[in-house]
Amino acid sequence: MQARDYLNYIVEEIHSTVFATVDSEGRPVTCAIDIMDYDESGLYFLTARGKTFYDRLKANDNIAFTAMKGEDTLSCVAVSVQGKVQEVGPEKLPALFEKNPYMKKIYPDVRSRSALTVFKIHEGTGEWFDLSKRPIERENFSFGGAQEKRTGYFVTDKCIGCKLCYSKCPQKCIDITRKPVLIEQEHCLHCGNCFEVCPTGAVERRACL
Repeated sequence: MQARDYLNYIVEEIHSTVFATVDSEGRPVTCAIDIMDYDESGLYFLTARGKTFYDRLKANDNIAFTAMKGEDTLSCVAVSVQGKVQEVGPEKLPALFEKNPYMKKIYPDVRSRSALTVFKIHEGTGEWFDLSKRPIERENFSFGGAQEKRTGYFVTDKCIGCKLCYSKCPQKCIDITRKPVLIEQEHCLHCGNCFEVCPTGAVERRACL
């Protein structure tokens, strides 16, 4: 999928997220936030200027959230995003209320909506994690000009082809037909079993761009 597809999934299929910001003392704070719309460059949500959530957003534009869909763990799709927000003001409020009519029951008239403002997550990186598939599916994406980040386990030329890593891999997502063996990043749980069992230290955990 493309970045737009992940943003669409967040808005249309999941919608409600657990949002993380930091307070004035640098401590993490979470809250439930609905992601109400998206475009090619980001995601939109609203809040009231009187909320401490608003204060945290204005003091520090770094945010993170996780959104999940599924009846239980093994049917779950999770999407996590880290990014930066900016206040875009109330001009987009009519469009958000039109797209999300349930908000009219919370803020029923123009006067009650006067304290509301819209924020945009204008750049970010994300991770798609689908536990409903076998093997699991993992993918990274970015939007708004952010540079995509990937972290995982990789096998170096120190590999001797002993296949111990494969024996401990819960997803069997290591191609052992080659040497060095190859970890299939799109199916990896990042559990670290391969790293721990490798007798030659051939497995490295690293970030790549």
